[in-house]
Amino acid sequence: MGLKVSSTLTAAELAALAAAQANAFFPDRDPVAAAGLAAAAEGALARLEHCFVHIDSKYFFDGRRAVFDHLHGDQYTMWLYWLASEHHRRGGDPGECKKLFLLNKALHGCDLFYEVELPRIFLLVHPLGTVLGRARYGDYLIAYQRVGVGSNHDVYPTLGEHLTLRPGSSVLGRCQVGRQCTIAAESLLLDRDLGPGSVYIGNPRACVIRAQAEPQPLWRTSPQP
Repeated sequence: MGLKVSSTLTAAELAALAAAQANAFFPDRDPVAAAGLAAAAEGALARLEHCFVHIDSKYFFDGRRAVFDHLHGDQYTMWLYWLASEHHRRGGDPGECKKLFLLNKALHGCDLFYEVELPRIFLLVHPLGTVLGRARYGDYLIAYQRVGVGSNHDVYPTLGEHLTLRPGSSVLGRCQVGRQCTIAAESLLLDRDLGPGSVYIGNPRACVIRAQAEPQPLWRTSPQP
């Protein structure tokens, strides 16, 4: 596949690790086989590479290629989402997809369901307690801990590119969030649109909206190595 990823484990080893972890947490009559995750692991690594080369951090991109450490908690959270999602896309056993999803919840306290289409480029930062539901996501999403994205009366948000969700923030319901926005810490955006270049602070009863001139400095402006 011509991947340019410096990984602490090969795709086959990553598949074996995830299978062993899933079987340790869920020792039922239908164990997960590493061989059955092999193709999904290759596809997940390709998605990881595309994402990580856009992140301006030595822990994700070393100047030449993407860097993946399976013992880096934020990275492994993202990896397990991609693995479960890719397994689902390839028609993998639903029980195995569920186990990978639940493994991610058990290890990291993060709810990233494999049917949810997260953007191709995103970053999780210490995402304990974060739930990213069935919204429409734009690229360059940053989500911190205790973030919530979900529905209100079965309606989900539409989120633009370069959105940053600070710790404890939530976006729920019929929201159209423009490009280059930030939802401040402990803020709730509920059934409300937010124009591009905005910082939203507060909740439905009392809020302040300020201008945001520049995107977050966590992304590489020239993503190709």
